[in-house]
Amino acid sequence: MWALLLLWPLALGLSLEGSTQTPSVYDEGGSTSGGDDGPLGSWTMPRGATLCPPQGPRSFPGWLCANNSNTLELWDNSRALLLGWVPTRLVPALYGLVLVVGLPANGLALWVLATRVPRLPSTVLLMNLAAADLLLALALPPRIVYHLRGQRWPFGEVACRLDTAALYGHMYCSVLLLAAISLDRYLAVVHPLRALALRGPHLAMGLCTVAWLVAATLALPLGLQQQTFRLSHSDHVLCHDVLPMGIQGSYWRPTFICLAVFGCLLPLLAMILCYGAALCSLASGGQRYSHALRLTALVLASALVFFTPSNVLLLLHYSDPGPEAWGNLYAAYVPSLALSTLNSCVDPFVYYYVSTEFMDKVREVMLRWVLSSTTASREQGSPGTGTKLSSLV
Repeated sequence: MWALLLLWPLALGLSLEGSTQTPSVYDEGGSTSGGDDGPLGSWTMPRGATLCPPQGPRSFPGWLCANNSNTLELWDNSRALLLGWVPTRLVPALYGLVLVVGLPANGLALWVLATRVPRLPSTVLLMNLAAADLLLALALPPRIVYHLRGQRWPFGEVACRLDTAALYGHMYCSVLLLAAISLDRYLAVVHPLRALALRGPHLAMGLCTVAWLVAATLALPLGLQQQTFRLSHSDHVLCHDVLPMGIQGSYWRPTFICLAVFGCLLPLLAMILCYGAALCSLASGGQRYSHALRLTALVLASALVFFTPSNVLLLLHYSDPGPEAWGNLYAAYVPSLALSTLNSCVDPFVYYYVSTEFMDKVREVMLRWVLSSTTASREQGSPGTGTKLSSLV
């Protein structure tokens, strides 16, 4: 919860002076009452446009311009938060860290698990976790480009839907797989004799199949509704960050409540129960299980720290339709979502690389790659030595 407390002032502290949200209102002569309208400067309300009161939950609250289903008006302070340094600098930096660390770490882990480790039930679960984290990292480059370009999505509507669904789908699949791994370890630690019959390949494959299907089902609604809108009187094309208020209450509210509850909070509860029982069992074993005890506690703590803030904010965000209920919670949710993706960088080091046996396999693979690369380069320079060098691999 410390991360939630840090993100709250970070977002709300960037709002404009005063706590009252005011729309951009213009007089008949076209003069403006102020506000940040992006790089195109001040603007005049189009004739016939109607400012709708902010009703219903928010992504950021937007309302459609008259006779234009692709352009949204936005509160001045919401516009300032949307275009501020947090979403345009901090968020892409966090996504970039996930890409730089998570992509090679999970890619190498998946390769070693698939080619160098016996195909045990636990290996199947870890392979699926590495694949989910790897696919999550691969979904981030378009979002990094979007945020670095100052909230300008250049890839079109279909790409926005697919990328948003991939981001949420793979992230929540990772949470579900973490819960499946916690159940597997609970059986191994707390019920070792019963685990001999239960911890088979069928259980592992069944848990993985359920995790992928549930994640795909939860993410499917993200690909079925329009999510790219132009910010009124600017060149900003937004992807998912501003959505019409009417459809938020009827469509996005149940979608994201289901995502938070079934994709995160219930799996986290399962992890707390499974790892809690495992911790009690390990603690009763005395000092000889101290390493396993610390590692289990670290696994549980990392999942809670990374996933709890964003999903609590998500539920608060959609819990009260009143316009003054929670303010611009979405401004805090955006960096908390980026924080959640950092878990994919931590997973490889608390599940794979912490094992001495696994690290031996990694060194073996990397040594083979280095020797193969050296062999190939020497073969190009000295064709006659190719046979002798290739025997080293």
